[in-house]
Amino acid sequence: MALNRDFIGRSFPPSDPYEVSRVKIREFADAIGDRNPIYRDQEAAKAAGYPDVIAPPTFPIVVSLGNAGLADPELGLNYAMVVHGEQRFEYTRPVRAGDVVTCTATITEIKSIGNNEKMVIETDVKTTEGELICKSYNTIVERGA
Repeated sequence: MALNRDFIGRSFPPSDPYEVSRVKIREFADAIGDRNPIYRDQEAAKAAGYPDVIAPPTFPIVVSLGNAGLADPELGLNYAMVVHGEQRFEYTRPVRAGDVVTCTATITEIKSIGNNEKMVIETDVKTTEGELICKSYNTIVERGA
């Protein structure tokens, strides 16, 4: 079944605030196998010019998709058939320990590619004060729609 094209351009309310901690940054760096000390050691991060430990560049995936409205039954997305197509981030600054962020997602594209459905979700990751940290662009593919 095709995804509901009425969702193109639909934005969803901001997510609940998420507090980025040193522990979560370290756990994420461990999970991706990145041993860079600026993700683990406050002094190493300060020596590199940051006020605190920073997160690896792909860290916003932890928070960026949770509020994309993908579970709305009217969208018609079959999670069992979804594969990850692409992910990219555009940064204004790194995510750092102590940030409290929210995410606002917008479905920017839905189109058919053969028997598959491609959907692009753009998410603004901002501090609770409104500072844009990055934009996340996530492409998912529903196979055999």
